[in-house]
Amino acid sequence: MEKSMVYTWMESPVGRLLLAADEKGLRKLLFGGKPEPGWREDPEALSETVRQLRAYFAGELHDFDLPLAPEGTPFQLRVWRELRNIPYGQTISYGELARRIGSPNSSRAVGLANGANPISIVVPCHRVIGSNGKLTGYGGGIENKERLLALEKEHPLFAR
Repeated sequence: MEKSMVYTWMESPVGRLLLAADEKGLRKLLFGGKPEPGWREDPEALSETVRQLRAYFAGELHDFDLPLAPEGTPFQLRVWRELRNIPYGQTISYGELARRIGSPNSSRAVGLANGANPISIVVPCHRVIGSNGKLTGYGGGIENKERLLALEKEHPLFAR
């Protein structure tokens, strides 16, 4: 990671979150975790991210407007871009996500990319579920996946 990486912590309804960014944008939003060597704590640099996350958890924000800079393979980046197209309060299956990126036979690879998402919540990997409708693995724990989906059902989209 670059030496210009800054981080802060945020308490949330799904536990303590570690946020990290550089001049290109938000790089990581992790459940727990530890800052890497060379990162500098700077809550002010991430104040807009924290503000938007608080609004999301309050049910007041449904679409994040933040510069994002995840690092991954071209395939992972394609999956993560498509995750951002899943509407608030909705879920899709891994197979559907694979179809949406034009790779219908790659649901297993899509699942691995989904699990490697470094910017959870903002890049809503929690909205992807098993084809049988059951919740499957989540880096922040299944209970947090349930909480995030329940939050989105509790605060449905309003007419725009």
